[in-house]
Amino acid sequence: AKETGFAPDYVKEAGEYAPGSFLSSAFSNRMFGPTNEDILWEHQYKVITDLAAKSPCVIVGRCADYILRDEADLLKAFIYADMEKRADRIVRLYGETEEAPIKRLKDKDKRRAAYYNFYTDTQWGSVHSYHISLDSGALGIDKCAEILAGLY
Repeated sequence: AKETGFAPDYVKEAGEYAPGSFLSSAFSNRMFGPTNEDILWEHQYKVITDLAAKSPCVIVGRCADYILRDEADLLKAFIYADMEKRADRIVRLYGETEEAPIKRLKDKDKRRAAYYNFYTDTQWGSVHSYHISLDSGALGIDKCAEILAGLY
């Protein structure tokens, strides 16, 4: 947010999730030059590569697996869980209602996939993009962290 001048809330949302009408606006707005999303992508790309060059770090999301794909010293992990376990978790942690979480999660996944697929020209969640995939719903978050720390 500091580097782009965009509001932190905008960076939080637009830096990983396509807006609701992303694909239609992404193509139509480009005839006038780079979109705000494109500018944010370029800044995120630079921040991620700079962080990785400086020291070991953990980067969650933000297409970091793609951005750092050519780095030799890299562990790429995809953490997932079934929809019911994810919905239960956001209800417990964030106080979501019992009815809205699955719809909200499906929408976020759809927007995250559209963003990832657009900027990386690869498929979000593809096993070919990661060294390991872990089911946090079955293993638990702490066990996933333990496994990744052990692999590192």
